[in-house]
Amino acid sequence: MKKGMYKISMMLAMAVLLLTGCTKDFKELNTNPNTTTDVLPSQMLAPALVNVLQYNLVRNRNFNNELMQVTVDMNDGEGRVFRYDFNNTWADYLYNNWYLQLTNFKDLYKFASDTTSADYSETYMAISLVCQSWIYSLLTDAYGDVPFTRSNLGRDSVVYEPQFNTQQEIYAGIFANLERANTLLTNAKNVDAASDPLFKGIASNWQKFSNSLYLRCLMRISGKQEVSQQAIAKFAEIVNNPSTYPIITTTAESAILRYTGVAPYANPLNVSVREQDFRAPGIASFFIDNLVAWSDPRLNISLGANGINRWGIAQSAEGFKGVPSGYLPGQGGVKKSYFLSNTSTTSMQTDPLAGMILNVAEVKFMLAEATVKGWISSTPAATYYNDGARASIQQWMPTWNNDIVVYLTNADMEWDDAATLDQKMEKIHLQKYYALFMTDLQQWFEYRRTGHPNLPKGPGLANGGVMPARFNYPVYVQSANPTNYKLAIAAQGPDVITTHVWWQKP
Repeated sequence: MKKGMYKISMMLAMAVLLLTGCTKDFKELNTNPNTTTDVLPSQMLAPALVNVLQYNLVRNRNFNNELMQVTVDMNDGEGRVFRYDFNNTWADYLYNNWYLQLTNFKDLYKFASDTTSADYSETYMAISLVCQSWIYSLLTDAYGDVPFTRSNLGRDSVVYEPQFNTQQEIYAGIFANLERANTLLTNAKNVDAASDPLFKGIASNWQKFSNSLYLRCLMRISGKQEVSQQAIAKFAEIVNNPSTYPIITTTAESAILRYTGVAPYANPLNVSVREQDFRAPGIASFFIDNLVAWSDPRLNISLGANGINRWGIAQSAEGFKGVPSGYLPGQGGVKKSYFLSNTSTTSMQTDPLAGMILNVAEVKFMLAEATVKGWISSTPAATYYNDGARASIQQWMPTWNNDIVVYLTNADMEWDDAATLDQKMEKIHLQKYYALFMTDLQQWFEYRRTGHPNLPKGPGLANGGVMPARFNYPVYVQSANPTNYKLAIAAQGPDVITTHVWWQKP
């Protein structure tokens, strides 16, 4: 690892103390002692966003991509994620660091909501609520029940052992925060563009992100019988009332932190991952075989630059070819195609679009799914599906303007209204799988929710060949918060990767 790993290790050490109330807050960690002791909301947003995306990208690369057959770590040792085999320490990194940044976003809200201060800003308050909702949704989808209403209160309220909320309670809280954010952002003032690497201070784009995140979260829980009716009704209300609930409709409005290559906005994969490590995993057959079969432009060298395709994928002696995931130890063969490292002119390790949070293609595919399930009806599912496929490509290749229906037909991926619901879901989610490329753990979450796309099952898979359903809780939580830890596992189920979270259970 590069020197950035030292910084990560230090942050992890601090984060272990987070839920016991000993964590240093953003103000203490990031203020020059020789200058003012005041922290402005405009100074807090960018570092917290950058940090969250760093954690997300690290685990997208070495966890999500391995589970979801984007890459294969060509190693026959134990603890290979692509075999559904990983030890408990994998749980610590995201849990610790997401909670650390929640402290910072809550401080942002506190300072922005001070009506006696010149820094009072309803826009920054709303931005904080959106970012908190985003992080809490990641936490609960990854771990299940987690501290929510009483989290991050160790410093101010002396809550050293926070209670765990059920996932149903967490989602209800997320929805309340997003409703509040939408209200605050309606006709809101823009904020300092320099403070906001995501939307350059444009309040209306934050509102669109907030409501698109709302749709994602509603869809995530829509299969739960006890809340399904309410979730579907709210989903339809948002879609059918764009003046009240505007959502992301264009690539320009997508929630993407576009890296500049200059600190602090350098792609974190180039900071925390060595070049030889970045290009070490092979690309999985599932991921690349579809692109080859479709003649996908993102793989086309002639449409890239300097002899490299847009996604920076290297050819092997056999051309663009992957390795099967889930193989038995000793039977993996040799690495074939792989992602080029930052020494290349095109590499995901340095790509400006790696800071993916929620893009327009994902929104279009959510709308396609909602339409085929009968939740909304104003636009044909085929329109949303085609728009999503187009946006997924144009996100990376904005000048690509081929006829999307012709492209999908040639790829044998055209929409068919006569298909079964399962067949339609497979097409939507296979295209969505590529739209979610580099988006934290969303491929994993969506697979757990839907069972799509259909991933091949290799003979070397552990865990009974069943996709892991969650991270376990960090081991230290058992000793730091034993009473509430025991209550959580008594309610949710054993603290193992096979225990389904609430929205996965029947």
